[in-house]
Amino acid sequence: MSHHFDFLVLGGGSGGIAAAVRAREHGARCAVVEEHKLGGTCVNVGCVPKKLMWYGASIAHVLEDSRDYGFNLNGAEFDWSRLKASRDAYVARLNDAYRSRLQSNGIAEFRGRGRFVGERAMEVNGDRLTADHVLIAVGGAPRWPDIPGAEHGISSDGFFELESCPKRVVVVGGGYIAVELSGMFQALGAEVSMVIRRDLPLRGFDQSIRQALHEALRESGIEVLSETRVERVERNGDNLRLQLSQGRRFENVDTLLWAVGRLPRTSGLGLESAGIDIGEEGAIPTDPYQNTSAEGVYAVGDVTGHHELTPVAIAAGRRLSDRIFGGMRDRKLDYGMIPTVVFSHPTIGTVGLTEAQARSNYAEDVRTYEVRFTPMYHAFTSKKHKTLMKLVVVGEEERIVGCHILGLGADEMLQGFAVAIRMGATKRDFDETVAIHPTSAEELVTMR
Repeated sequence: MSHHFDFLVLGGGSGGIAAAVRAREHGARCAVVEEHKLGGTCVNVGCVPKKLMWYGASIAHVLEDSRDYGFNLNGAEFDWSRLKASRDAYVARLNDAYRSRLQSNGIAEFRGRGRFVGERAMEVNGDRLTADHVLIAVGGAPRWPDIPGAEHGISSDGFFELESCPKRVVVVGGGYIAVELSGMFQALGAEVSMVIRRDLPLRGFDQSIRQALHEALRESGIEVLSETRVERVERNGDNLRLQLSQGRRFENVDTLLWAVGRLPRTSGLGLESAGIDIGEEGAIPTDPYQNTSAEGVYAVGDVTGHHELTPVAIAAGRRLSDRIFGGMRDRKLDYGMIPTVVFSHPTIGTVGLTEAQARSNYAEDVRTYEVRFTPMYHAFTSKKHKTLMKLVVVGEEERIVGCHILGLGADEMLQGFAVAIRMGATKRDFDETVAIHPTSAEELVTMR
């Protein structure tokens, strides 16, 4: 059967659905094609279930600190399977909510894997779908390393399938996924080792943050093996044996988790049939307006290979629909000054340029302000987790071009500061703002 729409979205994740709903609000006839659960990576194996696990890990830390605050909670037990069951039920409700959202907005849904068969035309389970405009928002998938025995490990997707907390875990990778999952494993009872190829985790983040995180990981009890690679994995009964570079070996590993990056999910989509160029590692190149090389075909989100964040995909998708169907000809997403958070323990919040990036862009016209302290909460606990804050400023007016925070509450405090920085705030603007006391956030407006 053939169907024609004004707007056809390939991918039922956050970005694709946001674009379809916005287009429908502008009066477009829309359809969404999805072969897996609605909500995409974020809802099913990303942001949402990850944050719930992070909350669980954070409660474990609070319980550990509770004695310093006068509580005696001896005998407290944690049940991973109970948390997983509640988490999965919550995610299932979100899947249903996404489907209800499509239905209430009059957006058609086609279940199955779409494949292009021509310009702005695709087939899905025998149906032929065509549209005036097509959006590709199929997201990405975990990368697997090409080494002997890699199949014995799990990806970040597999993390959400675990029915119990492993005793001995090795996480391979130094990106935000590796950092986050390592912290959750450790807080919930596992013995954790991280294997990273470089000297520090979180390549691309500010050097001060990277160094402070490295210290925090080790202080939490996570073993960090820098400049190390896994060369071979072998099954050893119910456990795994890992051969590492430099002659080191891990025995009796319960769970090996690969967190070595993600790849755009473009394989098998028939993009060549629609004249859509494919870039490095399967990413779809776009211009600033999300246009691909094919007229009337666009791409947003992880499939573009950059700024792989759910809010970015949503913002880009909505702006695209505003431009195509809402008459906003110049509407597009500005990819500068995008705030992001790493749900590590403690959390990291960052927006704008790192110090290195600022010095590359502005030469010697750069100054930094940095403070490191023990937040009030941890001043009262036996474990002294530090907070680090850093501002990067440029020019005589000291316009703030970068803000980097590691510490308790960094995830929540960054959003408001990101608004100010995006609006062009200067160091003097921060200085002239009355501090809220006693908070960690006040340190950002009292730096000297």
